[in-house]
Amino acid sequence: MSIIETRKLTKYYGKARGIIDVSLQVEEGEIFGFIGPNGAGKSTTIRLLLGLIFPSRGSAAIFGKDVIKDGPEIRQDIGYLPSEVFYYERMKVIDLLKYSASFYKSADPDRMIELAEIMELNLNRRIEDLSYGNKKKVGIVQGLLHRPRLLLLDEPTLGLDPLMQRKFFELIRQENARGVTIFFSSHILGEVQRLCNRVGIIKEGRIIEVSDIHTLQQNNYKRIYVAANAIAADYFELPGVTNLEQTNGGVRFFYKGDIDAIVARISALELIDVTIEEPTLEEIFLHYYE
Repeated sequence: MSIIETRKLTKYYGKARGIIDVSLQVEEGEIFGFIGPNGAGKSTTIRLLLGLIFPSRGSAAIFGKDVIKDGPEIRQDIGYLPSEVFYYERMKVIDLLKYSASFYKSADPDRMIELAEIMELNLNRRIEDLSYGNKKKVGIVQGLLHRPRLLLLDEPTLGLDPLMQRKFFELIRQENARGVTIFFSSHILGEVQRLCNRVGIIKEGRIIEVSDIHTLQQNNYKRIYVAANAIAADYFELPGVTNLEQTNGGVRFFYKGDIDAIVARISALELIDVTIEEPTLEEIFLHYYE
C-alpha cells in the first residue's frame, strides 16, 4: 500500500519555482530518503503533503486520502519535524508538549516522558532557556508522542550533536521496526545512505531519480584505481571515463559503461594494483548535479 502518493505535484510562488511535476510513491513501512541541496524543493514538498500550503496544480494523497480535503483527519496520524523549530518562549517544555498532545486522540503522557528520557530532554526548563539543539529535541518528542503512522522529517539532525544524532537514528529505526513509514529529507548524504531503503533525488524542483540505494550504486558508475608500469597519460581517455586524475604510479577515475571493456583495457597493462568500487551516495548525488 502506498502511504504517500503524489501526481505531477507543482507549486509556484508567484513566478518563482517551488516544485514542478513531482510524482512519488512511498510504500508502507519503508524509510524513504528525499535528497537535494537547499532550495531544491524538499521543504516545499513536505509542506504540500501536510496541507500547510496549496499546490498550483497536481495532487497528493496520504493513506489514500486527499491531503487538502481530508487534511485534519490525515494529520492525526502524522508526525512532523520541521528543519527550523519555533515555540512560545515563556512556556515550560512539559507545558508545551502537553498542549501539543491535546490535539491528538492517541497521545500518551507516558510516551512523552519515555521520549524525553531517550533524548535527554529536561521537561521543566523554559523554552527560552534552551539551546537550538535542545529545541530540536523538543520537536522530536513532539513529533512522536502520539505514535504516528507516518513521520515527515525535514533536515531532522540540524543542531544535534553527534551522540544525540546517533540516539535519534536508533529511535527512528525502532519506530520503523514497529511499522512507521518515514519520509526523510536531508542534504547530508551519509545520513540517508545509513538509514534509508530508497531515495529520491530532487534538482531545481524536479525529481531526477528514484531508486533503492543498492540499485542506484550498482547501475551507476564505478570508482576505479589502477597502478601499473608505464601508463600513458591518455590511456584511459575513453567514452564513459570521467574525473580522470593521475597519482604516483597510477590513475583514478570514474567509469560508466561496459564493464568488460574497461576490464579488458586494464588487463592489457603490467598491473601493480587495481581496485573497482561502488561509488558512495554522495558521489552519485554530485554526478547528477554536475
